[in-house]
Amino acid sequence: MELHIVIEGGRDLAGQLFRQLELAIRSGRLADGQQIPPSRLLAQQLGLSRKTVAHAYARLTLERLLVGRVGVGSYVCAPPAPRAQARPAAALAGAAVLRKWQRMATPLLHAAEQGSARYEFLGGRTTPGHFPQDEWRRCVLHALRQDVQTRGRYGATEGVPALRQAIARHAAFSRGLVCTAAQVLVTNGTQQALDLLARLLLEPGSSVAVEEPGYPMARLLFASHGARVVGVPVDEEGLLVERIPRGVSLIYVTPTHQFPLGMQMSLARRHALLARAREIGAIVVEDDYDSAFRYEGRPADSLQSLDRHGIVAFVGSFSKVLLPELRLGYAVLPEALMPAALKVKHVGDWHCASMAQHALAKFIDDGHLLRHIRRCHAIYAARRERLRQWFDGALAPWFTLVPATAGFHVAALCHAPLDVALLVRLARRADVGLYPLAQFYHDTPPRQGLVIGYGAIDLLDIDVALGRVRDILLGMD
Repeated sequence: MELHIVIEGGRDLAGQLFRQLELAIRSGRLADGQQIPPSRLLAQQLGLSRKTVAHAYARLTLERLLVGRVGVGSYVCAPPAPRAQARPAAALAGAAVLRKWQRMATPLLHAAEQGSARYEFLGGRTTPGHFPQDEWRRCVLHALRQDVQTRGRYGATEGVPALRQAIARHAAFSRGLVCTAAQVLVTNGTQQALDLLARLLLEPGSSVAVEEPGYPMARLLFASHGARVVGVPVDEEGLLVERIPRGVSLIYVTPTHQFPLGMQMSLARRHALLARAREIGAIVVEDDYDSAFRYEGRPADSLQSLDRHGIVAFVGSFSKVLLPELRLGYAVLPEALMPAALKVKHVGDWHCASMAQHALAKFIDDGHLLRHIRRCHAIYAARRERLRQWFDGALAPWFTLVPATAGFHVAALCHAPLDVALLVRLARRADVGLYPLAQFYHDTPPRQGLVIGYGAIDLLDIDVALGRVRDILLGMD
């Protein structure tokens, strides 16, 4: 890649080159320690004599902006950067839209900065050490060989055929979905699948029903499309279907493991939801984010498997069972939605990274995914049981766990007045990461409690961490 220098005319060539390089160094465009092209190469690129370039380099060296290393080359020696002065903002036609985005609360924007405590109960996070690195490496090597065949060309918008087929088989096996590979659309995680469905089904002024409390990023995403988001309360059986208003175009639910409270939607409530959606003409988005880990009771039918009228879009993710940085998810769509959904995906993203798709397809087909889920299931089950022992015992005076049969987080509700915000701050000082339930409420007064994730904390650390929490609670009384 050539160094960007513009030479005009035929006068003061060395001076022009010197001034542009000086400005590039002092402004920070050329970073300290960065190597610049040899004089012979730069002269050839700019159509100058080597003597002209050497003269400019010599002046820069005299100014201590370049340093030469014998036999190696010349390197930038940048002075301390001056304090940047704020530029006056231009009057933009889209200023109102910018302000709308700037005012938007995005609680998970810096999620990577959370989870820094020694003992972490951050929901949705897994333990990277359990990831089957060797098996994945072999699948990536397979993907590299597959990718050679299509290198230099854009891929299929709907996803690599091998992965779509693998997902269809996996979803049918593990969740009872009734679908073919033709209904599978590969996405960059659940969030892109939700964004795609929002663009497909919503316009400014449309109404969307979401669970209250619920997943804040879904609410924010739908609102960003100009939709009116209506929170619908939940009880021990899930969404209160009779509270879904008419005029709703889309209903977003987490029926297998309600986020964040954790209860499972009853079968009767599922049938009622499908009937209500059909009555008002709404599409139901079923977010099945962590149902792979179920610990007790019989599995419940997914909404998609109960759907007889093509009104359920099933959204799944590999972030919770594998690693979030893979950024691979999928949507299983009703056949009537698929042609338009392909166009939405195509104009917004074209397609997901092909190599990761090939690797994941191989990982699923070789049985590594199911084996990994079984291994993690045993690990999470032990952690879940240890948490239950603590909340049924030493922490019982303050909290009650909401019954949950799946996933790797639980909600702990306060059954006595408690300053949860203070508890969270004091726990952080004790190197324990706790997270309040209140942040997931929007339309109604929040219930006081905690969301306890156990995907990222080792079994033996639970006793130490919750022992510290108990001590803090005793000191707060």
